[in-house]
Amino acid sequence: MIVAFSLSPMSTDDTGSVTEAVAAAVRVVRESGLPHETNAMFTNLEGDWDEVMAVVKRAVDVVAEVSPRVGLVLKADIRPGFDGQLTAKVERIERALES
Repeated sequence: MIVAFSLSPMSTDDTGSVTEAVAAAVRVVRESGLPHETNAMFTNLEGDWDEVMAVVKRAVDVVAEVSPRVGLVLKADIRPGFDGQLTAKVERIERALES
């Protein structure tokens, strides 16, 4: 499965910045060893259901350590029997654009 998720901590300092809290969540994803990518809006993560959801929970937990409230947006593409789709889906679109 591929999960796209975004965490929204409440402000954690006087400037309204949430950079450090989000960076802590991304660190959890990177240390998971699962295929992933982070962009301006979401972090995409690929693996089986239990692996992915455990990483998302750990990411929420580290943000909750510094924020009294955490919002989570999660979108999942559940397609049993398919691996490597984090890049394969994009490659298929690129090939279609080249034709």
